[in-house]
Amino acid sequence: MSELINRPEYLNQLIQNKDVDLVKIVTGIRRCGKSSLLDLFHQHLLNHGIADSNIIHMNLESLRYRDLKDYLVFYDYVSERIAKSGKTYLIFDELQVIEHWEKAIESFRLDFDVDIYITGSNAYLLSTEFSTLLSGRYVEIHMLPLSFKEFLDFYEFAPDISIEEKFQKYLQFGGMPILREYRFNEARSIQALEGIYSTVILRDILQRNTQSNQGLLHKLMLFLCSNIGSITSPSSIGNVLSNEGNIEGKGKKIASQTVEKYISMLRSAFIFYSVERYDVKGKQLLKTLGKNYIIDLGFRNMLLGYRDADRGHIIENIVFLELIRRDYHVYIGKFKETEIDFVAEKPNDKLYIQVTESMLSPETRERELRPLQMIPDNYEKIVLSMDRNYITSYDGIKSLNLIDWLLA
Repeated sequence: MSELINRPEYLNQLIQNKDVDLVKIVTGIRRCGKSSLLDLFHQHLLNHGIADSNIIHMNLESLRYRDLKDYLVFYDYVSERIAKSGKTYLIFDELQVIEHWEKAIESFRLDFDVDIYITGSNAYLLSTEFSTLLSGRYVEIHMLPLSFKEFLDFYEFAPDISIEEKFQKYLQFGGMPILREYRFNEARSIQALEGIYSTVILRDILQRNTQSNQGLLHKLMLFLCSNIGSITSPSSIGNVLSNEGNIEGKGKKIASQTVEKYISMLRSAFIFYSVERYDVKGKQLLKTLGKNYIIDLGFRNMLLGYRDADRGHIIENIVFLELIRRDYHVYIGKFKETEIDFVAEKPNDKLYIQVTESMLSPETRERELRPLQMIPDNYEKIVLSMDRNYITSYDGIKSLNLIDWLLA
């Protein structure tokens, strides 16, 4: 096993939930570090005096467990191995391969003194039948690829490399932990990302949605990658893809419901996030037009090639993911006729954020500040840019360097 690198934000969440009578579910895209997190947690248990005999740790995608495809067989197999005295820690990786696994999990909870931790690489894991059976009895820890802060810990850099150059590497390679092994070798990194991407598309999407058109899914993926941070609707996407033809026969119209279904599949495999628009003045969510952000920029660069021209949207994507990491609910803001890049909410906190590559030109400054200046409430308003500027505030609106904000 390669050396495990700690990801304390996630490990601490597991430790804080230890021995609480809730099933701990770690979700996230394949290869974002869920298995390593469970290995770290296993190690934590051993370091804190839990006997090995009181830990059952299984990766269900291993061929060792190929006969455990049915929840009853799985239940019997695990039950025989639960310790006779003391609490047993059950750690199950990629549990979605077992049909009706939720029935076995609920039964372990009822029948034994256990503490349960599971991972899964798609949102079907938390589908309706599971939610119904375990409603209110689980906590979800959603794992993302590396933040910029984690990226700096994961990689070793020559001492003379500036923080801006390190950030440039992050924009280019993204945050999938596996890429560390290739030390910024572009060809090998792209190969690794292609492998993960194919697995996600084939296993987590097409296997579950057998009627799907793989060509259309790929075209939609390319469209969303090219239009990160742009306001779109399923019908407008359908029109663009229909005009390109060659998917379901030339000139065949792609319905907005089809586009919606395919975007939903990408969301369920944790490749894309869809963000709704929020009317700040009317205090309500708007049903039409939203934005889509990708889980990791490495995938986007693998599919489209790395293009520095789109930096504005690329950094907007990074800000979105960072807000999610910081436990905000994120919306696209609308105030009268103006758009606010992000409205980020927590129960007792709200932020309004604009993202732009630079605030140096007067036109950009006016465009970015105007929507924030119009909002009449007193919540924090921030503009994030790549500028290193002595001006830190415009009439109470904070102007922050993006890298400093990411590392704060």
